[in-house]
Amino acid sequence: MGIGALAGVQQATDDFEGYGQGAQGYAKRFSAAYADAIAATYIGSAILPSLLKQDPRYFYKGAGSARSRFLYAITRVVICKGDNKRWQPNYSGILGGFAAGGISSLYYPKTGHDRAGLIFQNTLIRFGESAFENVLQEFVVRKLTPRLKRRPAAQP
Repeated sequence: MGIGALAGVQQATDDFEGYGQGAQGYAKRFSAAYADAIAATYIGSAILPSLLKQDPRYFYKGAGSARSRFLYAITRVVICKGDNKRWQPNYSGILGGFAAGGISSLYYPKTGHDRAGLIFQNTLIRFGESAFENVLQEFVVRKLTPRLKRRPAAQP
């Protein structure tokens, strides 16, 4: 849904005008945003975590105030657990976001956009998506699975 919404906003603002308008323009924007998400997922959640010995999963906190849980969820974009079970900078996610942003500069139309700006924009979009997913996992997913065994909350 997020990719569809992003493509819709880009369509409405005529971002990447090289794609044109209408259904064909929307399909191109949607495909580019989808390719960005796939690249970021493979690089930042599979390849780099393997190489850097990091665990890209979100660890549910579940305890504390809504504010502390919200802050915990959004900071997991830049903090993760290593294979040693200790918290550390999320090099995999950060580098994966920039790598996917760099790859995206290969297939976006060469219009008035600065390539470095495009890479940075797409990287920030990936970080925003990850933060949103973490907030959903923290506040919504547990409520949708009431029969899930209760586990102790992760310690930040």
